[in-house]
Amino acid sequence: MAGEEEEEDDYMSDAFISTQQDVRPGLPLTRQVKEAYLKEEKHKEANKKSKQKSLKEIEKERRDTVLQSALGNENKGFSLLQKMGYKTGQALGKNRDGIIEPIPLTIKTGRCGIGHEELQKRKAEEKLESYRRKIQVRKEAEIKEADHFRLRFKNKHEERKIEGDLRKSQRACLHLDEEKGINVPWENWYWPVAEHLEDENEEEEEEEEDAKDDEVEELTSLEKLEALTAYLRKEHFYCIWCGTAYQDNEDLLSNCPGDCSADHD
Repeated sequence: MAGEEEEEDDYMSDAFISTQQDVRPGLPLTRQVKEAYLKEEKHKEANKKSKQKSLKEIEKERRDTVLQSALGNENKGFSLLQKMGYKTGQALGKNRDGIIEPIPLTIKTGRCGIGHEELQKRKAEEKLESYRRKIQVRKEAEIKEADHFRLRFKNKHEERKIEGDLRKSQRACLHLDEEKGINVPWENWYWPVAEHLEDENEEEEEEEEDAKDDEVEELTSLEKLEALTAYLRKEHFYCIWCGTAYQDNEDLLSNCPGDCSADHD
């Protein structure tokens, strides 16, 4: 053969394995590894220095440099201010009540058009206002529901009180009518239903009872109570809320606060 071919390295041989450095974390670095590491760091620094800056980076550096430096006499505007008596650090204006620091520079870096930020701000405010309205509507609904519950509870309480006053009036009417020798109530419902019985054998009385029952069904408990208490006051000079039978109508009008429960509270 013209030349001897170089033998390929055997990666499984002991000779190759022995030449490799152990670079596990925590182990001291050998001289070869240190040199390789330093060489790589120098290469990175060289690449970083040789990297060309973008146009934006160059503009930013120039702008920061100019903004950090104060205006000098070479600036025509500043020179005119000095001629008019302005000194560095003073406020602007005839009475020195204007601004001291220059108006800050706002750099637009995005690609959105003019007015986009105001539009986004307005949308955010509208969204917040919509959320506040929803919260307000929810609170009003909760208050309305609570008021409805209280009103319903109050109505039930008043209905129970009216029913109790009606039963109390019926018992008083039965007792006072019996003392006067009245054996039949003025109206069928003036006495407690369980305290008196009608003659069911006569067909005419049954028809009258049916007619009276139809009329009674049209009356509410409050209407019954008003009619019955008026009867007790007129016939017996009695007030169920006072619990007293007065001597006559004059005595009733003079000493009874009124003809309803509210007058006795």
